[in-house]
Amino acid sequence: MIHLSAPHAPLLGVNIDHVATLRNARGGASPDPVAAAVLAVEAGADIVTFHLREDRRHIKDDDVQRLKAALHVPLNFEAAVTDEMLTIIERVRPEHVCLVPERRLEITTEGGLDVAGQLGRIRAACQRLQAAGCRVSLFIGADPAQIEASADCGAPCVELHTGAFANAWGARNIQDMHTELTRLKQGLKHARSLGLRTHAGHGLALWSEAASQPFASSTAQIAALPDVAELHIGHALIGHAVFVGLRQAVADFQAEAVRARRPA
Repeated sequence: MIHLSAPHAPLLGVNIDHVATLRNARGGASPDPVAAAVLAVEAGADIVTFHLREDRRHIKDDDVQRLKAALHVPLNFEAAVTDEMLTIIERVRPEHVCLVPERRLEITTEGGLDVAGQLGRIRAACQRLQAAGCRVSLFIGADPAQIEASADCGAPCVELHTGAFANAWGARNIQDMHTELTRLKQGLKHARSLGLRTHAGHGLALWSEAASQPFASSTAQIAALPDVAELHIGHALIGHAVFVGLRQAVADFQAEAVRARRPA
């Protein structure tokens, strides 16, 4: 199989949470998120991302153990900054950890982590996880204060929340898209100037129809930013897979990122 990653294209982290959402809607063991993760890796995914939520609404503890045993690519373990989650991470020792905000009533992660407002707590979490051998990333908005606080915590990476841009893209609101894309570019540049590795994700998608579109997909526009080292994509990729299959969905998103980085 040809791996579509190019040296200068962002790595693709495939989030398999919503395979587990579908399984849990009916109960039982199918569809299995671990089997989906293995298939995604076979199709070219560089990283497998999952979020073990406090309410276990999709990924469950047994899934985490099975993912660790089944995969040879890095696991990106998303988690809230709680003692329970930090203890689980220390036991599992995933290669990557992304600390995220979490509220029980939210449908999906809304906004970024308030690192500046809880600096001591997050610094302690970063130190604890780094001692366990994990590379830590903080999921934040493209706000200078949050970026600077993330660097102060000693986290080597940040993942910038692209939700506002993705929403503007979905609404075809050109003005808001431009505003949010500019904010992300500035945030990425600022983070890089502080020595942080920079990732991006949340809500990124492809155009679902073949007709000509007025602008590039949200995935392509973010992938084209040279400071983005990793893209983490879940809901839209799994939704696309319903129609084309998971192998093709991974290939389509990865090809979009590769094309976005090619010189014009």
